[in-house]
Order: sequence, then structure tokens, then C-alpha cells
Amino acid sequence: MSYTALYRKFRPLKFEEIVGQEHITKTLRNQIIAGRVGHAYLFNGGRGTGKTSAAKVLARAVNCLNPVDGEPCNECEICKAALSGSLTDIVEMDAASNNSVEDIRSIREEVNFLPTLAKYRVYIIDEVHMLSTGAFNALLKTLEEPPEHVKFILATTEPQKLPATILSRCQRFDFKKISNDNIIKRLKHISNESNIEITEGALKLIAILSEGAMRDALSILERCLQDGNTNIDEDRIKDLVGIPKLTYINAIVKSFIEYNVEEAIKSVDIVINEGKDLNNLLWEIIKYVKDILVFKVTGELEIYNENELADIKELANKVSKERLLYIITDLSKLENDMKWSTQKSILFQVEIIKLCSENIIETRVETVDKPKEKRTKTVDNTQNIDDSSKKIIEASKESNNKDNISMAKAISGFNEVGAWKNILNELRTSGKIMMYSNLLKAKAIELNDMTIGVSFPDGITAFGKTILEKPENLNELSRVISMEYGKDMKVRIIENVDSLPKKDQKSEDALIENMANDLDIPINIIE
Repeated sequence: MSYTALYRKFRPLKFEEIVGQEHITKTLRNQIIAGRVGHAYLFNGGRGTGKTSAAKVLARAVNCLNPVDGEPCNECEICKAALSGSLTDIVEMDAASNNSVEDIRSIREEVNFLPTLAKYRVYIIDEVHMLSTGAFNALLKTLEEPPEHVKFILATTEPQKLPATILSRCQRFDFKKISNDNIIKRLKHISNESNIEITEGALKLIAILSEGAMRDALSILERCLQDGNTNIDEDRIKDLVGIPKLTYINAIVKSFIEYNVEEAIKSVDIVINEGKDLNNLLWEIIKYVKDILVFKVTGELEIYNENELADIKELANKVSKERLLYIITDLSKLENDMKWSTQKSILFQVEIIKLCSENIIETRVETVDKPKEKRTKTVDNTQNIDDSSKKIIEASKESNNKDNISMAKAISGFNEVGAWKNILNELRTSGKIMMYSNLLKAKAIELNDMTIGVSFPDGITAFGKTILEKPENLNELSRVISMEYGKDMKVRIIENVDSLPKKDQKSEDALIENMANDLDIPINIIE
């Protein structure tokens, strides 16, 4: 008997078995019950989120002889033939390998013929974004006016690559990443059905590694079973995937925070000598630093036990948010650089040394967690400078204070955004921790009906400015604010008083004059 992969063996046979996409499956079932099934659907979403499974279920449901509450019965002649792959009326095509004009023309010729057994001829085109321009043009006419006995289900991970003419002719459904809880629940069910003993920690780790893709989660679980051992724990998964133990990750990150280059190199060498992959090690370090930052901001973390959480709390108390943000940014840049380098190990070790070097860090981060005695020493050194230098320093401080006072006074003339706390909370809960932490001390004001200004009365660091001015971050902030306001809103970063818009004096004068006329009060406007 041939072996069947877990993701195929446990592929959902009904809408109710599709995990984490209830917002889609409910709509599809209601359409089937009401007899209002569309002629063309577009299923969009990341890999392993259930697009193809939903397409197969929908193809059977619209043809099922005995549908129950919008679900295929999987027992009738049509359903059994579809499940066995012998039903020629349901056609599955991979556009990645069948993307030419000729492939689509063959479909155009076939749609003119009635189905052989089923009520509808259903075409499932996977990875539809891979079709050539000519193929899209060939598909367009058929998709626009298909015969009544034909249904199209298109699936893609990149809808932005589809022509607008194709998108406008389909009912679009966006499949979300599957939550860790839903993945764990499904893995438990499959483990029970397959007599697999697996720990809670292992289930959580698989869910995290799968990044919202159920198929990836099942592939990791299946790899753990290759040696015939059905007892799976967290360490076994880490050994299989090449993830270093958390104790080493903690030691490396602790070395960054304490500027201990010798300990960092020692811990990295141990991990590398164990044969762990550098990319996995880097991924784990970034994730661990991110978790420290999340804990520092929210005081909560779910995936760690008590001892691990105590280690994270200890590190969080030793380091500033700015330093953590810097480490994440620098390591993320390293991750990208390593993709194109043939000397990954050298790049990695140089970055480790740099992150453990206090002098280099000081040039990049304005607010750094340094030992208190060093800060005192820095202050004492100012006693040795001459009087003219002291005057320059004092003048600079006074100037900064005046700037802050001027900014506070200037923004007081605008209405503050009352829902600013809600906006920040939305950023935090959606995982935008860098943005959230850099906006905590910011004030949001309404510059006009369509624009929100984000100001920083206490000033903003150079690093914070870099984070907030990234186009993707500005777009995300604009999106959250627009959701809160119920209309499209733009965002402007206010760095200084000169960045504030000038009020139109003529408009103000006209407004006062109109108010006076309405109240029948004589008034003269003096320039």
C-alpha cells in the first residue's frame, strides 16, 4: 500500500473541517443553500491556508446529489467520483506549469460541451497569477460570459499580479493566516487519529514554525515521524529543524545587552559546532529579542514556561526599548545580507562583535542602556572642559528646551486626537511593536479634516524617526487611523514648529465676519 502524506490524508472533506476560515466557509455554504453560487471565484491567501481544499469542497458541494446544509455528502456517486479523481467534470490545473495561451484555449473549447455526469463543469486553476499575459486575455472572455453549466475557481498567493479585468469578474475571498491556537487544535486531532504522542510544548513550537500555514505544520509533524518514533517533544523538533536550544539563545542575547563579546563568541561557537544552521540561529535570536521587547512593553508572553519567562524578565530590566529595536533592525539587515553572501559565517561573526561593542552602539542609538557608573563618569568629564565649551553646552540645552516649549505651545492650537490610545492599542495588538513603542510619547493632532499630525513635544530619536518614516509604517498608521475615523486619513510627522501648517488668516477673518452677521453684531477686523 502506497504512503499518503499527512496533509493529503487529512485534507478537509467539508467546509466545517477547514480551520480558521469561518468567515469564508459560512458565506460559501449560505450561497449553496440559497442557490446563488457565482460563476467565478478568486481564493487569495498565503500558502497552506486552505485555498485548494476549499476549492475542492466547493466543486463537490455544487455538484452533490444530496447536499446537507451547504456541505457535500461525500457519499453520492458524484462526490465519490470527485474524491477518487475520476470525475472529468471537475478539472484541476496548475497554472505554474500550464500557463500558455494554448492551455487556456483548450479550456475555452471544452466549456462549450455539457458535463458528462455532474451538474456543473468546474475548473480549479491554482497559482493563477502565473498565467502569461496572452493566457489572461484568452481567459477573460470566457470568465466574463461563461455558459451556465461552468464554474471557475481561481487560487493565488499574489492577487496583485492579476489584471484588474480578471479581478473585477470574480468574487474574491481572502484566506487569513491560521492562528496558532487553531493549528494546535488541528494537530491534536490528527495526532490522536494517528496514535502520535506529542507534548504541548512541541505543538506550540510547530505552530510557531509553520507561520500560519497548516500544510507546513503537518509537514513538520510528518518529518518527526520518519524514524518510526511516535513520541515527539520540543527538543526533538528543534534537533530536526536545526534550532539551537533556548539556553544558548539567551546567553547570546545576554552578551549583547552586557557588551560581553567573549561570551557571545563562545556561545555562538558551541551552537555552530553542534551543526545548527546559521539562518535558523539568526532567526531565533531576532525572535527572542522581539519577545523581550514585547514583554518590556506589554508585560505578557504566552509561549514560555516560568523559568524562561524569568530569564526574559531579567534581560528586559537591563535594557532599553531603543537598544532592543536597534538590535532587531541590525540583525534583520544582516539576515538580508546573508542571503546574497558566500561568506555567511564571517558576516555573522562580525555582526556579533559589533553588537557587543559599546562604542559602535553609541554611534547608532541615542538612548543606550549603560551602567550607571559610566554615565556618572561621563558627567564628571564635563568638569574638565573650558568655560566657553560649557556655555555652548548650556546654550544648546536651553535651545532644546525652548524648541520643546514652542512645539507644545504650537500644537495646543489644534484639536488632539481623542482616539489616540485606541490607535496605539491597535498597533500593539497587531504586532507593530516598533511603531507602538516609538509613538508612546507622541501627540496626535487634527491638522485638517483629512490629515492627522503626529508630533513629539519631548523630541524624537534619529532611530525612532527612521522607523516611523518608513513608507510601510506610515501606510499602516494611516490605515489604523482611517479605520478609527471611518474615512481615509493621511498622516504627517511633525518634527518642529515649521512643519505645522500655517492657518489661513483670511479664512479665519471670513469666519468671524460670518458669525458676526449671523448674530447681527457690528464688528471691525483690525489687521
